Amino acid sequence: NQLFVSNYSNVQPHSGVNANLAVYLSVLNCGDRILSMNLRDGGHLSHGHKQNLSGRYYEIHTYTVDPETEMIDYENVRKLAKATRPKLIIAGASSYSRLIDFKKFRDIADEVSAYLMADTAHIAGLMVTGYHPSSINVADFTTATTHKTLRGPRGGLIIADKKYAGLIDKSVFPGIQGGPLMHIIAAKAVAFREALKDSFKDYSRRIIENSKALCEYMKNEGFRIVSGGTDNHLFLIDLTSKELTGYEAVGTLSSVGIIINKNVILFDKLDPIITSGIRIG
Repeated sequence: NQLFVSNYSNVQPHSGVNANLAVYLSVLNCGDRILSMNLRDGGHLSHGHKQNLSGRYYEIHTYTVDPETEMIDYENVRKLAKATRPKLIIAGASSYSRLIDFKKFRDIADEVSAYLMADTAHIAGLMVTGYHPSSINVADFTTATTHKTLRGPRGGLIIADKKYAGLIDKSVFPGIQGGPLMHIIAAKAVAFREALKDSFKDYSRRIIENSKALCEYMKNEGFRIVSGGTDNHLFLIDLTSKELTGYEAVGTLSSVGIIINKNVILFDKLDPIITSGIRIG
């Protein structure tokens, strides 16, 4: 709570997906509507993909990025929210390289009387050090993983106002999980302690500097960067003009010890198993 400046948190979720599912279970009923980012635009599988429980149990509506800027069009999100009247709006992504304005999402959620959940799995470490706008005390629920930019063990967590404590606690256990993994929770505590240090803030700053530097280098080498750049720890490369698929790029790079993700991109014509893009970071 000291790290995130909140009055309630639950550190038991085994993963970010479990944290998301616990939030859904706490405030939604089967068939309720969710508005989330489209997977091809940067969203996550747990935000409504048909192979995930979220896509099977809830009515999913999605917003997209602007086709020109490849960034979130908040006015379009507002229009979709008013048209679909979701019970929950999800702000957050798995492969989006730009800053997310959680306050704009809050305004939209308030206009349609929806809950707002911020999935900060990728950016939590940047958020607590001030290098990304915070969702804490803005969103009703903030979920995160502890093994990405928080630099901790594999796991998840949920941050919310203490008025939701009872709902969240029983949704985590016995709702979606059994007993807590105490050794992982201890490791999370170590990671949180490290994240409070000045050295961690410097670490976060250098992550973004390195991401921007590599992104600029790839642009200069003739690669098209989705949205034209990055504000955080990752960026997407469109390989279409290189006549190379994401699947092929991953295979080639892994053979020399460089591990990256193949990734769908906006208007991707290839199968998600193949993809036209890669995610670095």
